[in-house]
This record gives sequence, structure tokens and C-alpha cells, in this order.
Amino acid sequence: MTLTEILKLAPVVPVLIIEDEAQAVPLARALTAGGLYALEVTLRTPVALECIRRIAGEVEGAVVGAGTVTTASARQACAEAGARFAVSPGLIEGETAEGPVPLLPGIATATELMSGLRAGFSHFKLFPANVVGGVGALKAFASPFPQASFCPTGGVDAKNAPDYLALSNVICVGGSWVAPGDAVKAGDWARITKLATEAAGLHA
Repeated sequence: MTLTEILKLAPVVPVLIIEDEAQAVPLARALTAGGLYALEVTLRTPVALECIRRIAGEVEGAVVGAGTVTTASARQACAEAGARFAVSPGLIEGETAEGPVPLLPGIATATELMSGLRAGFSHFKLFPANVVGGVGALKAFASPFPQASFCPTGGVDAKNAPDYLALSNVICVGGSWVAPGDAVKAGDWARITKLATEAAGLHA
């Protein structure tokens, strides 16, 4: 699948911090049951790569990706673990749109956006969206950069997601609200499926 196809699977890409490998498969199943298929497992825990491997191998319908990818070697490791896409908080020096796995780089400014476009990227993560201008910044980027589309992440929640999704240059949003830490810890998969179902139904 291309990055465009992956980002268009649902309006929300869950951003997941998984502390316990045993939670990975039931969490992914709960999210996909609710209609969220592209799942970003952040490389913020020691078990992240193994969680990616488990979800890729065991959860039908899930398109698992890696988040918090900050180096070329991490991009490669994610691909080897079965990730179908990678997400970075910023531009990774030397990395281009060509690589072992499609990359969604983060940008916060017009200068960074221009660097990303030169590297061959057309999809970007606006990060941290709520800090760097949010909806207003994306509206401002639309005219000078019509070729760029965005997945804003950072401070995005159920309340403001529709404001982002209403913009023509937003392809989806990223957010952690669909998998609250307390629900994951408690194994409350029904609650997570309910949140995922609500998120999958979001639109402008």
C-alpha cells in the first residue's frame, strides 16, 4: 500500500504507547473492530518493535506502522519488524520519500515543509499541531503549498478533530485519545472499540 492509501483508511490514526507486549494484539484488534486500521505504535517503549511484529503477524486488517522514528536505522528496523509505514516527529537528515518503508515526516514551519518537499515527500505530520498553529497554520500552508497534505498530531482530540478534518489539505489526524492509558491497562477493549467506532465516524 502507498502512504496515501494507508492514511485514507480512516480519519484517525491511533498513536499508541504500548508498555506491555501482551496488550499489543488485543489493543490492535479492539481498534480495528471499531474501524481504525492504520495503527501507529510509537518507539517509546522497549517492547515497541516486538509489538509491531506481533500486530503485523496476528491482527487481520491492521496496517501497523511505527511512530517516533528519528533515524534511518530505526526506519530500517521498523520495516524488518513488519511495519507498513513510519512516522517521524521531524525531518530525518538524508532520508527521502524512497526507503525501506513509507515515511510520514513531521514539520512545524514553512522552511521545514520546503525541505521535505525537496526530499520528495508530499504527506507530512504537523507536529505538535496544537503548539505550532493548528488549524490556522494548516490554512496558511494551503495556498503556497497546494501539493502538501497533512496528518496533524499533538493535542488533537475528539472535540477538535472535525475542525482539522474539515480542511482540504488534511488527509487524517493522529491522536492517542482512542486508546486511553487507563483503558489499555485495564484491558477494557470494549471501551476502546467504542472510542474507535466514534473516531472512524468523524468527518468535517
